[in-house]
Amino acid sequence: MLSYEQARNKVVEQVGRRKGPRATAVVSVWDALGLVLAQEVQTDREYPPFDRSTRDGYAVHSKEAAPAAQLKCVGEIKAGDTVREALAAGTCLQIMTGAAVAAGADAVVMIEHTSREGDLVRFERAAQPGQNIVPRGSEALAAQTILTPGMRLGYAELALAAQVGAVHLQCAQRPRVGILSTGDEVVLIDETPGEFQIRNSNSVSLAAQVRIAGGEPVVLGNAADRIEDLGEKIKRGLKEDTLVLSGGVSMGKYDLVESVLKAMGTEFLFDAVAIRPGKPAVFGMCQGKPVFGLPGNPVSTMVTFELFVAPAIDLLSGAQARALPLVEARLAEALKEKPGLAHFLPAHVGWGGGVPEVKALRWQGSGDIAALSRANCFLVVPADREKIEIGESVSVLLRKDAV
Repeated sequence: MLSYEQARNKVVEQVGRRKGPRATAVVSVWDALGLVLAQEVQTDREYPPFDRSTRDGYAVHSKEAAPAAQLKCVGEIKAGDTVREALAAGTCLQIMTGAAVAAGADAVVMIEHTSREGDLVRFERAAQPGQNIVPRGSEALAAQTILTPGMRLGYAELALAAQVGAVHLQCAQRPRVGILSTGDEVVLIDETPGEFQIRNSNSVSLAAQVRIAGGEPVVLGNAADRIEDLGEKIKRGLKEDTLVLSGGVSMGKYDLVESVLKAMGTEFLFDAVAIRPGKPAVFGMCQGKPVFGLPGNPVSTMVTFELFVAPAIDLLSGAQARALPLVEARLAEALKEKPGLAHFLPAHVGWGGGVPEVKALRWQGSGDIAALSRANCFLVVPADREKIEIGESVSVLLRKDAV
């Protein structure tokens, strides 16, 4: 049985090998958040396009702004002003943050380090050349490539595109992810369940996780525990870029997902992973499409999606697979877990004392969505650890939507 790291690597290897180029579309910079760029973006000029002040203060010749020196202020420059005249010797110019520095000035002295009477400015500290000035072209040269294909567009990348006038961007289209739940016990979320039925919460959580990962969810409903119905719905799901099923992957009489997929020619890469929750997770390639069978208990579904489906969506988007968002934290309460499987425990990590500290939450097993709603992470207990003492450093898998 594979470790979760080995299983994740299998997904990355297989999907990365077969993903092929993505279809692209031109998208407004306003609508491109989370998309993967399919073009180069270059600067339209130098950045900054002028020597820029980073502080409110006085532009000076640094050699003239010695402690106790006085210079005559001969004007002011605010952000956006056109600056043509050079700074004359023996003078200074009041300047605002973001404004262009006049030629000849080689430093900006913060206003807090000066005093002023009328036009005379007295300096309290020595100025150094380059102080509080960002030189022209120091951030980027003209015609420099600043964004490259395969980059996922976050708010910083979009701001950079906007800054250089790239208001329309060629982006890879989001991969379409079929979502299919299974089980006779499952009813629609807007229905009243029978005494021994449950609402289809997995489709909702999976759709949300797909969106967070950068995909387009295609909810296919629920398949009954019958080979014909399950097969028909899987065929529909294989029209999408990838298919994610929840439920039906354990060893029970009515767990039919693997047998139906096998009959359809699926090449299985793994059908169990050494984790809890989520051990029965399945991954294979069917008709050239990645297919995931995730356990039906909601917490198992959420954990295995993050471990195995999220990197596949990255690759299908035209990007590299992102690393798991693992951080180290100090354990707030001692733990004891059965060894042999890596445990992913609903937990809460906080930064109140400056050092991340994490505490596992009480939960009733992999069906306990309520416990996970109080968690912002999963505390990862390695398969070879039985006891972890208070104060030890542990790995924490962050919930992307909660931290």
